[in-house]
Amino acid sequence: MLDTPSPQRTPLSELGEFGLIDRLTAAIELKAPSTRKGVGDDAAVLDFGDSEVLISKDLLVEGIHFDLGYVPLKHLGYKAAVVNFSDIYAMNGTPSQLLVGMAVSSRFPVEALEEIYAGLLLACSRYGVDLVGGDTTSSQSGLVLSVTAVGHVAKGKSVQRDGAQAGDLLVVTGDLGAAYMGLQVLEREKAAYQANPNLQPELQGHEYVLERQLKPEARKDISALLAELGVIPTSMMDISDGLSSEILHLGTQSGVGCTIYEDKIPMDPQMMHLAEEFGINPITAVLNGGEDYELLFTIPIADFDKIKGNPSLTPIGHMTADKVFQMVTNSGQAVALEAQGWKAFSADK
Repeated sequence: MLDTPSPQRTPLSELGEFGLIDRLTAAIELKAPSTRKGVGDDAAVLDFGDSEVLISKDLLVEGIHFDLGYVPLKHLGYKAAVVNFSDIYAMNGTPSQLLVGMAVSSRFPVEALEEIYAGLLLACSRYGVDLVGGDTTSSQSGLVLSVTAVGHVAKGKSVQRDGAQAGDLLVVTGDLGAAYMGLQVLEREKAAYQANPNLQPELQGHEYVLERQLKPEARKDISALLAELGVIPTSMMDISDGLSSEILHLGTQSGVGCTIYEDKIPMDPQMMHLAEEFGINPITAVLNGGEDYELLFTIPIADFDKIKGNPSLTPIGHMTADKVFQMVTNSGQAVALEAQGWKAFSADK
């Protein structure tokens, strides 16, 4: 017989998403010879001989991860695929297959689901990925998407989160914070519409931040760029939960700390102007916003000259042996980095 469950009831909010994952997976023992990396990274790594298979999964729930009041269904499908592709690229791999599970309530007509699939298939076409299967069932609460991406990487070439060394440079791709500000615009216009349905949304001039939120792109170009530059990252992950959270994940799993510099962090001018309009410090959007789907990685400091001046790559700090995580502000003050990004099980949800 199975053991009787403990009567103790621990609220999910007490642990948070990552504490819950740690607790649920603490007893996992990897036994299959082909399992090279399990829970704890952007994707699992399976070794099948000449190459390694990468598998990543995301669950997207209506009212938690997306609001259909302003998210077009085709955009939702596209984004659901791309964020999974991003996990594969974050392992230095290439996505090749996608599986999609969908739970829908009766309020959705067939045409709505076709729109979601149109977005999924557009993403697959653009990234060279095959949609190979999935499942569909009913839901009593709303729309749920369960997306699994499968990819591959040459044997021994996957880049994981736990390889950073003290002294390594910390590098980001692109610019940060725009997706969060796009969300602020959408939420503002939704509130205005609810107050007065006759109002037209004021979206003009915010195209960049809106696209970063509604239709993000995965950085499929970075692996080839780094190979061309002769740079091999020591660790890497994508930025989905905010820069602070990701730095803490990367450093903690590598057993090192990190110091970053506010004046080094790349931010788009439109994002910065919009943040000020909302009364938000732009660096707050960067550190806590998330959903940028840029890549965050470390390289040996000896490789600095190889990436110096590249418009796609920006060093923002370095890893430290003291396991302290901090940011040096523009005023020269050192402040602690805290994981204040997306919290899936916060008590107010």
